[in-house]
Amino acid sequence: MRFFTSRVIPDPTRNPSTAHHHRRSIVTACRAVLLPRFGGPDVLQLRPNVEVPDLNPNQVLVRARAVSINPLDTRMRSGYGRSLFGPLLPLILGRDISGEVAAVGASVKTLNVGQEVFGALHPTAVRGTYTDYAILSEDELTPKPVSVTHVEASAIPFAALTAWRALKSTARITEGQRILVVGGGGAVGFAAIQLAVASGCNVATTCGSQSVDRAMAAGAEQAVDYTAEDPESVIKGKFDAVLDTIGVPETERIGVNFLKRGGYYMTLQGEAASLTDSYGLVIGLPLASSTLLKKQLRYQYTHGIEYSWTFMRADAEGLNEIRRLTEAGKLKIPVEKTFPITQVIEAHEAKDKKHIPGKVVLEFD
Repeated sequence: MRFFTSRVIPDPTRNPSTAHHHRRSIVTACRAVLLPRFGGPDVLQLRPNVEVPDLNPNQVLVRARAVSINPLDTRMRSGYGRSLFGPLLPLILGRDISGEVAAVGASVKTLNVGQEVFGALHPTAVRGTYTDYAILSEDELTPKPVSVTHVEASAIPFAALTAWRALKSTARITEGQRILVVGGGGAVGFAAIQLAVASGCNVATTCGSQSVDRAMAAGAEQAVDYTAEDPESVIKGKFDAVLDTIGVPETERIGVNFLKRGGYYMTLQGEAASLTDSYGLVIGLPLASSTLLKKQLRYQYTHGIEYSWTFMRADAEGLNEIRRLTEAGKLKIPVEKTFPITQVIEAHEAKDKKHIPGKVVLEFD
């Protein structure tokens, strides 16, 4: 059964001696999981002939081998960000990918057809990775380390880049600093522990009982099971940065109080999307900006700290560092279970019902 059509044409603008590096494989249609409307897992539809757009000069066509399911995928499916994404339906979900380069745009310099790559799309991308052929920009991809499989690689980039953005771009962590990760059991929290340890920081984390040993094995100096102990009474001293992956009022209060003056509190749960969903873009976005500004001013005044909402964005330097750490065995995100792409509904159901606490990956044949 053929899932896609393709033809390969030489690019006449290129020197024939280098043409094999830059063959433009034109895939016109392929399988993709579409989200025609918001709702439960059953709204997802695997369609056989979804159009593949032409590549822009800086884009890369990737033949998917594995894509991971992120919390953002299940939240978007349920309607999170509907003010932004509603008018753009149907969408293709998915952020992470590992696969092979099938074609490159005219200005792509660092990647070649046939190369194994992994990477992640921006949170607002409309054509995601749940498809045989995904399109990413050159700076959203990097060569896949040979030391990991496509399944393992696909679990890493989105979570690790989210953690990287907070720790490296915002807090600019340096060797010898103390970092607190609230929620070290999830993919972003676990990536943050490993990135901070690799940067020579001393790391404490709060997590569920099932994640304590893993956090310690990853190099955390203290891992507190928040279900059994009160983090405020067992974690001692102050921190240079707190990454809060849970982002409820209680974790925000605790995190802020653990910071030194001049420290950074960063939460993944910024209110921009929820406020725009509630009030629409015209009212919601300015409301989100003023909410953030109020908190920044208040915490600067009361605690002398920097407060920010953090989210993933493409960062070629970050992705290359993530690749190096993965290659060196210093960064990994365990995959709990894999499903074939044909069972995407079952995979989303399992995540929704919290049957599988860890990472779930969708595999392509």
